[in-house]
Amino acid sequence: MHRTMPSVPRDSRAAGAGGGRSAPFDAEALSFVDSLYGTAMRLTRNPADAEDLVQNTYVKAFRFSDRFQPGTNLKAWLFTILHNTFRNNIRQAGRDPVEVNSETVDQIAADPGRDRSPEQILMRATLDADLQAALDALPAAFRHAVWLRDVEEFSYREIAEILSVPQGTVMSRISRGRQALFGQLADTPVGLAARGERPALHRDR
Repeated sequence: MHRTMPSVPRDSRAAGAGGGRSAPFDAEALSFVDSLYGTAMRLTRNPADAEDLVQNTYVKAFRFSDRFQPGTNLKAWLFTILHNTFRNNIRQAGRDPVEVNSETVDQIAADPGRDRSPEQILMRATLDADLQAALDALPAAFRHAVWLRDVEEFSYREIAEILSVPQGTVMSRISRGRQALFGQLADTPVGLAARGERPALHRDR
């Protein structure tokens, strides 16, 4: 599916850049625009808002580039700015960005009869339609944590910094989010493939 990528400020004057910016910094930062946009889409659920969020992220990153510590993870730093910007936008709108209906998630995830690992059904490179839909259906806090871990492949420590929550909370959200995904995908082609089964229409009679 084609999507319009957000324009990002490439001119230091447009971004109000700090004194520590360099061409290599710009090039590396801009290389993450696709990942940032994909995450912004799952935060905002709206292409225009996602584009604005990514653009604002780059404006802040370029303006305060002197605060970035060389040798650390630039991608994680950009994702932290993106999530902080999103949370600030939500607060200004008078809403809580990480409200979690724990009871609903517990009901989705609970299935003591299963002994299969939910990690079996998670894809790191691409997400098929069933998995995308299941991921988008998760409560926001769990969706964000699972996305950052299993798609963007950040460490638990990095995710904790990005989301501004304790590392234990990150691990809990990822575990519960994966369980919820597994419950929703159990009877889809993705879930069947994870169990080594074939969809019913293709089974031998």
